[in-house]
Amino acid sequence: MRYALITLILTAVPAIAQEPVTGEELYRAYCAGCHGVSASGDGALADLLTVPVADLTGLAARNDGVFPLSDVVQTIDGRMLLDAHGGPMPVFGPMLGGGSAVIDAPEGGVIQTRGDVLKIAEYLASQQAE
Repeated sequence: MRYALITLILTAVPAIAQEPVTGEELYRAYCAGCHGVSASGDGALADLLTVPVADLTGLAARNDGVFPLSDVVQTIDGRMLLDAHGGPMPVFGPMLGGGSAVIDAPEGGVIQTRGDVLKIAEYLASQQAE
């Protein structure tokens, strides 16, 4: 009986282990409520906010065609506070995991953040309007 239970547990581990979460899945879980599934600022909660929700598909266009990766990372993890519904946009950095990630900063340094923050930012980079 004891060996049968151990065997059952060991064979079940791969079945319950999860694949890494994608940037799109993280975006849908944490951001789409306000910014919308399409990232165009039309989320289900957008009408409840007193500050217009940003269209995240136009970030590169508003930055001379260059996606502002470091700004997006710092906004998601809470270093750059933005106003939303009369107060700052929620800070998601402490809620996210994914290990540690490092990106180059525009001024030559580095920015350390969580891996999930970077995944969301990279997903948003892929959603930029042409």
